[in-house]
Amino acid sequence: MQIPEWTKPALVGAGAGAVALAIVGFGWGGWMTGSSAMEMSKKQSMAATVTALTPYCVRKSKDDPNSADLMAKIEEASSYKRRNMVEETGWATPLGAEKPDRALAEACLSALTGNT
Repeated sequence: MQIPEWTKPALVGAGAGAVALAIVGFGWGGWMTGSSAMEMSKKQSMAATVTALTPYCVRKSKDDPNSADLMAKIEEASSYKRRNMVEETGWATPLGAEKPDRALAEACLSALTGNT
């Protein structure tokens, strides 16, 4: 069997085109691997959950009879202790959860203090 003379250059060109397409697709085309997509999806779902639960946290703080005292203590505390204080109040603990959610505590603190 005779292989045509143009076969080798055609295969080299197809291979180079495939490599170029992959570089362009992953570099600038927005392609990503499955694990990268899963990571991005996980982060977005966590952010959406925090956004949805922030009003719940704020409402819990408003319903707390000690809210005024606790907010005064939070305002007086140093910035790195404030989130922990919100977690300790229980405001950032979603229903059914045993521990407070760190991201929810940060979002709740921002909503309560007016810092965006």
